[in-house]
Amino acid sequence: MGVCPITFQNSKPNNTTPQLSISVSHSMGTVEVEAPPSKDLDIDEEELSPIEQVRLTVPNTDDPSLPVWTFRMWFLGILSCCLLSFLNQFFAYRTEPLIITQITVQVATLPIGRFLATVLPKTKFNILGFGSREFSFNPGPFNMKEHVLISIFANAGSAFGSGSAYAVGIVNIIKSKAFYGRNISFFSAWVLIITTQVLGYGWAGLLRKYVVEPAHMWWPSTLVQISLFRTLHEKEDKNEHRISRVKFFVIAMTCSFLWYLLPGYLFQTLQSIAWICYAFPHSVTAQQIGSGMRGLGIGALTLDWSTVASYLYSPLLTPFFAIVNVFVGYALIMYVVIPISYWGLNVYDAKTFPIFSSHLFDARGASYNITEVVNDKFELDLAQYDKHGRVHLSTFFALTYGFGFATIAATLSHVALFYGREIYDRYRASYKGKEDIHTRLMKNYKDIPSWWFHGLLAMTLLVALFLCIFLKKEVQMPFWGLLFAAALAFIFSLPISIITATTNQTPGLNIITEYAMGIIYPGRPIANVCFKTYGYMSMAQAISFLSDFKLGHYMKIPPRSMFLVQFIGTIIAGTINLGVAWWLLNSVEHICQDNLLAANSPWTCPSDRVFFDASVIWGLVGPRRIFGSLGEYAALNWFFLGGLLGPFIVWLLHKAFPGQSWIPLINLPVLLGATASMPPATAINYNSWILVGTIFNFFIFRYRKAWWQRYNYVLSAALDAGVAFMAVLIYVTVGLENKNLYWWGSDPDVFPEHCSLATCPTAKGISVDGCPTF
Repeated sequence: MGVCPITFQNSKPNNTTPQLSISVSHSMGTVEVEAPPSKDLDIDEEELSPIEQVRLTVPNTDDPSLPVWTFRMWFLGILSCCLLSFLNQFFAYRTEPLIITQITVQVATLPIGRFLATVLPKTKFNILGFGSREFSFNPGPFNMKEHVLISIFANAGSAFGSGSAYAVGIVNIIKSKAFYGRNISFFSAWVLIITTQVLGYGWAGLLRKYVVEPAHMWWPSTLVQISLFRTLHEKEDKNEHRISRVKFFVIAMTCSFLWYLLPGYLFQTLQSIAWICYAFPHSVTAQQIGSGMRGLGIGALTLDWSTVASYLYSPLLTPFFAIVNVFVGYALIMYVVIPISYWGLNVYDAKTFPIFSSHLFDARGASYNITEVVNDKFELDLAQYDKHGRVHLSTFFALTYGFGFATIAATLSHVALFYGREIYDRYRASYKGKEDIHTRLMKNYKDIPSWWFHGLLAMTLLVALFLCIFLKKEVQMPFWGLLFAAALAFIFSLPISIITATTNQTPGLNIITEYAMGIIYPGRPIANVCFKTYGYMSMAQAISFLSDFKLGHYMKIPPRSMFLVQFIGTIIAGTINLGVAWWLLNSVEHICQDNLLAANSPWTCPSDRVFFDASVIWGLVGPRRIFGSLGEYAALNWFFLGGLLGPFIVWLLHKAFPGQSWIPLINLPVLLGATASMPPATAINYNSWILVGTIFNFFIFRYRKAWWQRYNYVLSAALDAGVAFMAVLIYVTVGLENKNLYWWGSDPDVFPEHCSLATCPTAKGISVDGCPTF
């Protein structure tokens, strides 16, 4: 994530009241709105927000009479929550796991809400038992507060728009025959998912008064959403000759829906058109270079939106400066470091393994049979492990861990050097400063009693302890592991939420939690991933909740409404996530088993493959036997030091040459973490994302700004929605019956990309089925 820069200018068109034009840039995108100044300027200057970006973006007025507890809000909120939870979990198992984001809900629910406001009856009913209180299905026009609550409702179950509950990955690796092939009951799985999600909600409640109410805790990411809400709720001029946003959305979604029938079923080769593989059908090296899904992806193209938007989300939502940062880091790692490491230096016997793979291997390049080294207690069998030998990673996979170490360390030093003073000053000011206008306006609503959060947190911990004590055989984690994870989450939630609230950068501590538990409690894979989920992910969920609380704070949403919407949304989303996972794991034959699936099957579970590998590396085998003295990859620990020192070099260059404005733009956490999604993301995902993002957020933004401002987000939402609905339709109509087409462009016996040799090793004497021997 990057900082949220905001530019502004005053204009006075046609001698009318001056209008303030605001452009908000953020990792999610750039939005331009016009802020009406007339109502906001009659406020005591001391009450204005001390943050200029907030003053320019967030309205300083409120209408407490606007209804929020409406039938429309509950209907669209629950519907959106159910649809997002279903679709995102459904796509999570697919090779290109499209994530339907909160932006799609914001765009799609607006016309539906306005339609309901038109057709629903306006009759008022007395509510029995509530005296003179009245209820109406249609209390008036569809308002922005309803819209905000619907959006928060839909997004309640995912941390930072991740799509689904993180703990579902634990269920997947336990149940799927592709991984451990063991058992976990539905009840235990449900308790695990709900407690890991709600625990983060408890932390958020404890921290609200520290990072939501203070004016200096401004949460830059919320400004993009606020700008988009205001843009969408602007009244469109009926005299304009441009197509309305609603009509544009319907047309674009219909086109996306129909088009996906080609790459999704009829012509699957469109997912990745690797022309180098066609030109050199018998060359391993050429296919390693040209394959977009299994190699470097040079020259590979895609005509599939799900491939473009997988893993990195829609490129239409990402500003160009962020795309450039990702591109530079990705190009250096993918096209400089990896070729030198693989063909030049043969780092870690690179040629013994595929150039790009997330699988685990033995010393001879064969897939490591993990089930052979797991005993009946679901723990590492040391005798069998010694017999089979050490676990090996492809060089690319190993180096991504190294860059992950560097990214964590660089994030900490980068934030301390470039934002440390700002964080400190704003944290101090948040206690010394007066209430701003937004905090004062929020006092018109009943606050959430503290005991609601305390009670919720205590109950969640008790239920989680019940899981760890009485159902320990299914989750492995001892009760002290849960308490240790909760303590870590409690310790780190406040400082990391302050960093996020002031700089929009969130340090990732997932590897740290895995590393710590792997050293303390090795040999138990499920205990390790449970510890990570209760520790790091509950903290990440808390920060996501706090961001939503700040959005509600700025938009003047009654706090108790926020509490119920977030809590109910979390329960609904987690339950649906598990239901969909249970359904697919028991209905899709050979799901996640890419060695048994048809070559063109989408059910390869790339994200779960990486999650499983992490459970093996950090939990089953343990970091001591991978990155320690007993492993192959101890040298990668030096990446921690390199990442820590890197920002110091940039900072010193900035101090030595203050006139060079480009130096502070070097964001090492972004550059080093550019390939953090690889694997499971592949070269075709990055290449297409960078290309499409550059077209829309550089060329169209620069030369067709009016079109971009009006339709860019709408197009992104329409493309996501169209692909999602067609993918589900394809599955329920032909996927369940395994009805396939047999031709060059879509043959179940042939990988759609036609780059089968890209997965071959090139070391001398290594023999793999289907590959030439060198």
